[in-house]
Amino acid sequence: MANMVYGIWTFCSAFVAFLISAFLGRRLIPYLHKLHFGQTILEIGPKWHKKKQGTPTMGGLMFIAAIVIVTIISTMIYIFTGSNFIEVYFADIPREAVFIFAGLGLAVANGLIGFVDDYTKIVKKRNLGLTAPQKLVFQFAAAAVYLLVLSLAGYGTTTTIPFVGEVDFGFFYYIFSAIIIVGIVNAVNLTDGVDGLVGSVTFFVCVAFMAIAVTLNYLGISAMSAAAVGGCLGFLIWNFHPAKVFMGDTGSLFLGGLVCALAFAVDMPILLLPLGIVYLAEMLSVVLQVSYFKITHGKRLFKMSPIHHHFEMCGWSEVKIVTVFSVVTAIFGIISFVIVLLGV
Repeated sequence: MANMVYGIWTFCSAFVAFLISAFLGRRLIPYLHKLHFGQTILEIGPKWHKKKQGTPTMGGLMFIAAIVIVTIISTMIYIFTGSNFIEVYFADIPREAVFIFAGLGLAVANGLIGFVDDYTKIVKKRNLGLTAPQKLVFQFAAAAVYLLVLSLAGYGTTTTIPFVGEVDFGFFYYIFSAIIIVGIVNAVNLTDGVDGLVGSVTFFVCVAFMAIAVTLNYLGISAMSAAAVGGCLGFLIWNFHPAKVFMGDTGSLFLGGLVCALAFAVDMPILLLPLGIVYLAEMLSVVLQVSYFKITHGKRLFKMSPIHHHFEMCGWSEVKIVTVFSVVTAIFGIISFVIVLLGV
């Protein structure tokens, strides 16, 4: 009974989110064209990216709407029917509801930061929106509010580490968590530089979280993950190479917040290490490039960073980059699932 409920619930969440996201693309893209909300391409980027100049941005709004709508509806149904419909299998409904709505708040808050950034870029007609310090202040504020909500709801400073068990970090839990959230949010943002890349990678990350949530009997979290899976897939119809729309910082920062929310919801933010391997590689490549450039007074470790641009400069097509990075994410998703299955 439980397995059948999980299957139907997650499939419906994913399918409805896919339909909403894909349908909104049909309406939103012409509207963005009409408003002249086109992307400005960096001068320092690969020269062949110049042909993408003017492609509509802020397309992340389509999957944001899909994920938020489906998650709220599925969670409300879950709360009001769970005790009778699912009997004793999923008794932890209040906990899931807190993490779902707080997580949505975290994701939407980061999406709003991205929206302001995108809008500023469009108005100024250049690929520079909010300054880095401004983004960090807003992102840490969003992370702090999220952690405060969880604390007020009675969730403490412990986290689960597979094969180890629950570990209490005390006050440092909040510091570590805020740094992790802001770091991952920006790492996801850095991954968004090739048609379909961050959408495809995040699709597989959310598939893994969906499977993990099912394993841990978190039906609400599995539905939220499924909504993200469907939302990303619906967006990718319009974002696969050659992209008809970009998600913009609006979309990438939202997805970064959502991925963090899912990790905290299953009480294992440590899973962001294997599941976010591509995000982290992208961020690390930028850190290494900048550090090496300063230390060597002008030399470069990579042909270009983030790392996906290095592979572009090496002759890889955008489709090949997306395929390889997605396969790597899928493999680490399977590894993460096995770790949870055996270690929790």
